Amino acid sequence: MVRPMTRRFVGLLRIVIAAIAVSATPSLAEQHMLVYIGTYTGPQSRGIHRCELNTTTGSLTPLDVTEGDTGGVVNPSFLALHPTQPLLFAVSEVSKFGDAPAGGVAAFQIDASGRLKPLNTQNSGGTGPCFLSVDPTGTHVLVANYGGGSVAALPIDPTGRLQPARTFIQFHGDAKPHAHAISADPTGRFAIATDLGLDQIRVFAYNPASGELVANDPPFVPLPAGTGPRHFVFHPNGKWCYVINELNSTIDAFAWNAQAGTLTPFDHLATIPPDFHERNDTAHIAVHPSGRWLYGSNRGHDSIAVFRIDPDTGELTAIRYEPARGRTPRHFNIDPTGTFLLAANQKSDNVQVFRIDAPTGLLTPVGQPVPIPSPVCVIFRERR
Repeated sequence: MVRPMTRRFVGLLRIVIAAIAVSATPSLAEQHMLVYIGTYTGPQSRGIHRCELNTTTGSLTPLDVTEGDTGGVVNPSFLALHPTQPLLFAVSEVSKFGDAPAGGVAAFQIDASGRLKPLNTQNSGGTGPCFLSVDPTGTHVLVANYGGGSVAALPIDPTGRLQPARTFIQFHGDAKPHAHAISADPTGRFAIATDLGLDQIRVFAYNPASGELVANDPPFVPLPAGTGPRHFVFHPNGKWCYVINELNSTIDAFAWNAQAGTLTPFDHLATIPPDFHERNDTAHIAVHPSGRWLYGSNRGHDSIAVFRIDPDTGELTAIRYEPARGRTPRHFNIDPTGTFLLAANQKSDNVQVFRIDAPTGLLTPVGQPVPIPSPVCVIFRERR
């Protein structure tokens, strides 16, 4: 027979144990996401900065740029993560790799704490690599060489290291080529590359097993002279593709035929308000994970343009030009939950966090800009 005092003691003990269990369970306020920021190296930046984003409050906390993290890689400006492995890849945006007129592509292992361990660096095939991506299968890194006007596919071996480029394509045309981006389409069967100098959007049939890139038919979509296509993004539905044009501050929308690998234009509009007449160069473009909103960055107007996407047609409507809270928003990214947008303001050496309003897609700044020297690229990685 259990006495009343004993029963009360057991009851209190259960309450205490339950309280301890609750306190040991991470609350939403304690959830964080790693943020890697690519930069141009110099007196203030040693390479890739590692930060932590509080996924409830939006606070961004710099962690460190550990000596040796980037293995001496110069100008790791643009970054990409492997889709399944703890690997990070970065361009080395330079014009000389050893004795060759080329840049580099670096591979890093990510440890349990999120720190980077250099694995190796390979020749990118051309000068000034400015963009890279990993194909959906995780077998190759695709890199765009801005200075060299070329693209390449570098195999990733089982250890995460990069092998010499298996495919290299030099662009040619009436003007000087400037390849600015290359990524596989959502199916992984094609790769799209933008050339700012030639005003072309190039389409390749892509073999992820071999890294082979073969010009599609037709091989490219021509844009008017002086357009300057820079970055592009696919809508989550895989049917629409949006290209932001650096030189004339516009966005072009295309219907994507995933069977034929063809782009058909259906919309075109400006990224800046009609009463702005000063110089402006666009930079990056992204679609919200919900597929309802599109964002583009303006350098000069120094804003993030916000567009509504028609769910039936994919057409865009401009709804706001949100000040970037810094100069020259070179790149921005939306966290995987679709709650925050982080803008990398290169010329003012800071990153501004914005909260995304779910019903409207509009941006509200969270706190003050976080000092980061010469930020160029922002990517997220969930803690694992």
